[in-house]
Amino acid sequence: MSDKLIVLLIAALTYLLIIIFSNKKVWIVLSSSILILLLGYVSFKDVIGELINWNVLLIYIGTLILADLFIYSKVPAMIADIIVDKAPNTGLAIVLLCILTGFISMFVENVATVLVVAPLALDIAKKLKVSPVPILFSIAISSNLQGTATLVGDPPSMIFAGFAGFSFNDFFFYNGKPSIFFIVEAGAVASWIYLYFLFRKYKRKEVAEPVEKPTSWVPTILLTLMVVGLAVISFVEKGFTIKSGYFCLIMGVIGLLWFIIFEKKDRKEVIGLIKRLDWETIVFLMGIFTVIGTISKVGILDDFASWLSKNLGTNVLLSFVVITGFSMILSGFIDNVPYIIIMLPVAARLAEAMGTNAFLLYYGLLVGSCLGGNITPFGASANLVSVGLLKKEGYHTKFWDFVKIGLPFTLITTITASLVCWLILG
Repeated sequence: MSDKLIVLLIAALTYLLIIIFSNKKVWIVLSSSILILLLGYVSFKDVIGELINWNVLLIYIGTLILADLFIYSKVPAMIADIIVDKAPNTGLAIVLLCILTGFISMFVENVATVLVVAPLALDIAKKLKVSPVPILFSIAISSNLQGTATLVGDPPSMIFAGFAGFSFNDFFFYNGKPSIFFIVEAGAVASWIYLYFLFRKYKRKEVAEPVEKPTSWVPTILLTLMVVGLAVISFVEKGFTIKSGYFCLIMGVIGLLWFIIFEKKDRKEVIGLIKRLDWETIVFLMGIFTVIGTISKVGILDDFASWLSKNLGTNVLLSFVVITGFSMILSGFIDNVPYIIIMLPVAARLAEAMGTNAFLLYYGLLVGSCLGGNITPFGASANLVSVGLLKKEGYHTKFWDFVKIGLPFTLITTITASLVCWLILG
């Protein structure tokens, strides 16, 4: 049996087990990584020095720390309270909450964003005596939509940046053209129109309640400084350099020191914050980088790209539609992180074989795989969190309860974003 076939079987089995036993995905991918190491397809030195993208991991850890402190400061809750208070009616207040959710998720992990905004959504539903199901589902899918817009929004963005050498600023403009940020925002604007029609029947004005007062503005300042710092690094350093990761980690450590020294938190509270960080995703990324890196190293991705190129021919539009559409459908049912890590090099090789702009296929892949997670409750962690919160409130939802909101949302946002992407790069 050839090396390629053995590695392909290991990767396929890993993916299948992740789909079936998603709650055990860390152990599955770590076991596969250890097996690959023991079989000698890569060395430990290769894994540490070449396959694992430490820049992505450092940015993610630093951002997670500041995001947790940002929530602790109650600034997001204050902004949400102001929106509900100032909106002319409840329907518009819900749409504005969804817009706020999207904005926060550009800089804060999606699950954390949903947990911040969900209490307000539940409160609105109780006052109106209506089901909170569509409101909470809309908040979840809004958080998933915007995570792709910036470098620090979500792991797929960081993975893409690491692969393509994208800096923070490149997400806004690349080679003199609008970049992925504006493509995602086009989809976001379309989603706001959809959400308005979904909630336009809620005409009543909410009774004003006391606005949540922030405990501190320091996390907001640190988060702002991190974004500004990443922008400055983008000007000084060309591409996606390790300095971005170090900078985010340093900002996170500064936030932790503030939490300990100035907020006078004891060891138990600090350890609690550190434990709350998404260590599962961090370890999962390390494992999946190893598995997919090995697939690339033995030449399987080159073979797959050649097969795609042969079957798609030289039709760039067909390739773009197939990659975007396939990614959208698949990501409704599977974790998009390993999928993106697999498909980015495939898209690169396919574009090279066709002699077309690789970024057209990269953006199509990002749009399809990230927005496709909104089709089903299994497509993203934020969706499952919203289902869990509703269950806690006594609302037992079905698969189709989510799909009837998520599917139209996904089709509208993906088609709009894809059209804008094609107009810019096609």
